[in-house]
Amino acid sequence: MPPRIDPEKCTGCGLCASICPLQVFRQKQPKTTPEVAYGEECWHCNACVLDCPAKAVSLRLPLNYMLLHVDADTLHS
Repeated sequence: MPPRIDPEKCTGCGLCASICPLQVFRQKQPKTTPEVAYGEECWHCNACVLDCPAKAVSLRLPLNYMLLHVDADTLHS
């Protein structure tokens, strides 16, 4: 699932666009809210979320990323 940018919080600094390893974001002009141009390419590395100074970026993890880890040794038939 692609990242989201809250335009109410975004200051247009462009940090998310500059640090994304896959260039998921595109900022057409300085001081404007970047757009999520290639959301399907997102690796969910969380760099944009952690580094956004305005806390404007959020990441929705796909269900298979959120499943709990189960230790195989605890599964007995």
